[in-house]
Formats: sequence, C-alpha cells, structure tokens
Amino acid sequence: MISIYGLKNCDTCRKALKEITASGRDAELIDVRASPLDTAKLEDFLATFGGELINQRSKTWRDMTESERSVPQMDLLEAHPAVMKRPVVQGDGKLTLGWTAKAKADWGL
Repeated sequence: MISIYGLKNCDTCRKALKEITASGRDAELIDVRASPLDTAKLEDFLATFGGELINQRSKTWRDMTESERSVPQMDLLEAHPAVMKRPVVQGDGKLTLGWTAKAKADWGL
C-alpha cells in the first residue's frame, strides 16, 4: 500500500493518487487536516526533507504572522498541517516529496 499524505482538495495530491492507482498499485490519500500525522511520522518526514517540508508558497504560510512562522518546524507542522509541502508519498521503502518528474520517476511512472 502506498500512502499519499496531503489534502483531499489538493489537485496535485489527487493527481498523484490517480496516476499511482492507474499503474496498478494500491494507494490511499490521507488528508493531514482530517487525520493529523503523529509525531513519529512528522519527525521522519523532517529528518528526510528538512526545511523543504515547509511550503513557504502556501496560502497558510502567507497568512501566518512572523511569530507563528518562527516556532520550531515540528510545532509549526502540528499546529498547521496545511503548511506541509505535498504530497508526501510513502511506500515500497520509498519516501518522496512533491509530485515532480523526479518523484514520478522514483515511483516508476
């Protein structure tokens, strides 16, 4: 099973889900607003992607005050899950960020 972490109304997350399932693999989209990620999962994502995990182009980020942005990344992601760059795709021993040509190639698409 491949897990796609993002938002259910995100076009890019839905596109990743569609392309992965079209390739014959089982995948599920996990909405991080509806089902917040546990601390261990967030720590794993931060260890892998570092600051790239924070989407500074998102509306959520732009609407934040400077003091809200200055908290530790872990606290920021727990308080505002929509600020996570998406999708994060995990499965088959792989973990990718975004749905770029490189991420698609990593998934054999």
